[in-house]
Amino acid sequence: MSSLDMSKFEKKIIVRNIRYEDIDDIIQLSKICFPNMEAWTRQHLISHIEVFPEGQFCVEVEGEIIGTCSSLLINFDEYDDQHTWDEITDEGYITNHDPEGYNLYGIEVAVHPDYRRMKIGRRLYEARKELAREYNLKSIIIGGRIPNFRKYSEDMTPREYVDAVMNHHIYDPVLTFQVMNGFTLKRINARYLTDDRASMAYATLMEWNNVDYRPTTKRHFKTSFPVRICAIQYMMKKIDSFDDFAQQCEYYADVGASYASDFVVFPEIFTTQLLSFIEEKSPSQAIRRLTDFTEDYINLFTELAIKYNVNIIGGSHFVEEEGEIYNIAYLFRRDGTIEKQYKVHITPNERKFWGITGGDKVEVFDTDCGKIAIQICYDVEFPELARIATEKGANIIFSPFCTDDRQGYLRVRYCAQARAVENQIYVAITGTVGNISDVENMDIQYAQSGIFTPSDFTFARDGIVGETSPNIETVLVGDVDLEVLRRSRKSGNVTQWKDRRKDLYSIQHRC
Repeated sequence: MSSLDMSKFEKKIIVRNIRYEDIDDIIQLSKICFPNMEAWTRQHLISHIEVFPEGQFCVEVEGEIIGTCSSLLINFDEYDDQHTWDEITDEGYITNHDPEGYNLYGIEVAVHPDYRRMKIGRRLYEARKELAREYNLKSIIIGGRIPNFRKYSEDMTPREYVDAVMNHHIYDPVLTFQVMNGFTLKRINARYLTDDRASMAYATLMEWNNVDYRPTTKRHFKTSFPVRICAIQYMMKKIDSFDDFAQQCEYYADVGASYASDFVVFPEIFTTQLLSFIEEKSPSQAIRRLTDFTEDYINLFTELAIKYNVNIIGGSHFVEEEGEIYNIAYLFRRDGTIEKQYKVHITPNERKFWGITGGDKVEVFDTDCGKIAIQICYDVEFPELARIATEKGANIIFSPFCTDDRQGYLRVRYCAQARAVENQIYVAITGTVGNISDVENMDIQYAQSGIFTPSDFTFARDGIVGETSPNIETVLVGDVDLEVLRRSRKSGNVTQWKDRRKDLYSIQHRC
């Protein structure tokens, strides 16, 4: 079985701590981002790395640094309410960094203008938040610029301007971004950064509170590991072009990102919607023509995952490889990398109308939210596959499906809930609804999407995180907690995973 070369589609985005060899690139980036302000010097950045390397982050794309941020630890109570940037950073050298501090103070974020609107700043903020949780810090504090204030300074006071921005009457590229990332206003500081002429030297003091903070001198690890899933119950309707399809998909990626989802999940073979503008009545020939859109599909979802900073389970798509047609589900990570899972079990319908060939391997993928597996529709009805995936470390199984009637849907649903109980994992299913009257073998759809849990007191009462109303176009957003799952496997009221009788039975597999 040959594979489509994924490397030409991947755009690897890496968030990491800065290194000495990055210094020249960061100085250049600083000059580009803040042309009318003093840029970092080599001495500043060397000091950052030597004093607090864990607090200095950059975003790298294909070897190019396109974003950076710097921070230090302090006890904020020790500083004056109306402090300046020089005071809080020791004139930019952060030699006042306090390893025992309880607040992370952010002193700069820079994103290359060519890469804005790709959630680069959000990735840097998320890196800071993760650091705050890891170090059990009370909060993150930042002195934020208000670079659009100069345009309004003759008509508004700084306070009036900030109120207008926070009430969404005015857009400010920095303050609006900070509010959208969960920061709240503490006060407005005058003469904060004297060379910031766009802000008239004013700054908003903003704070993000770490809800996981435990007030003790002894540091703790996180007590939970929440993961947010957005399942797209996708409407199959007639469209006129691939651009129509892309617009619909981007809308849902944006919706998932707006809810701060970790995963956005599309249904099985929802790309058959493209057949609504392909004039081909033979189902088998139509599917081969559909495979011509494979590269467009992969490019689209790679871009969406990066742009909206979300991991996308791209439903599934028919792909031709060495003359055979496979039903393949793709994982588009938010760092730009791609993985794929072939559908292993082919339904009689798929074999009869489309001549689909089955895959031969159960994959488990590493993500920034733990290990996951993808089992396409019919595959979740075979318990061996879920057991193999769980043995390989999967905590969540995503099962995109496409069913035409209630009976078919219930087979997927009941089996998905059984997989969640017997393996003590989370299972999320999402399907297509609507109809495409002029597409042979894809004319009707039936779905009710859901997120399912094991059945025990620590989970939702019915083992259901959430479910959609059936047969309407909608989304389902729900949280699952991997730490709760871990504890349940270890000491729940029942421990199916731990209590398997391996002395009596086992699964032998070559995948």
